[in-house]
Amino acid sequence: MFKTRPSRQAAEQLYAACAAQARRPVFYTHMGVPDRIDARFELYTLHVLLVLLRLREEGQKGADTAQDLFDTYVSALDNTLRELGVGDVAVGKKMRRLGEAMYGRMSAYEKAILAGDEDTLATALGRNILEADEATPEMRAMAAYAMRTRASLADQPFENVLAAPAWAEPMQAAA
Repeated sequence: MFKTRPSRQAAEQLYAACAAQARRPVFYTHMGVPDRIDARFELYTLHVLLVLLRLREEGQKGADTAQDLFDTYVSALDNTLRELGVGDVAVGKKMRRLGEAMYGRMSAYEKAILAGDEDTLATALGRNILEADEATPEMRAMAAYAMRTRASLADQPFENVLAAPAWAEPMQAAA
């Protein structure tokens, strides 16, 4: 009766993998991402989106897991706000703002990724991560990483993605 659905269990493992990848020090030490909560949110969103895009390619079984991954991410955001001490009354308002931000980012990133448009993705990442008006070398490196990760995930069998997605290696921005 209280058994977790297999897609939910897979989604929780995938979210943990996305979070672990987004926390890798290389993003903060070599790719120019500020070590702030809002910048971490951007990296979590990017990594979750990359996996969501891959899952959606698998038909209904992938769509179920994708929805569960999205729900897991939203729940994690809610839990993080509570852990940061946001009161119950304010959580709803902050979650609404975070949800709007997340949908906006995912929409912008998804369009650029699906179009293979690294320049547009780099500009969007720069705007959201660095609050820059244009793509910086660091965000160009981040966009290239995202595209390589998209290709890496596409090359992996669905079962391998579920078990442990293999991410592309982040590379330091050219000076």
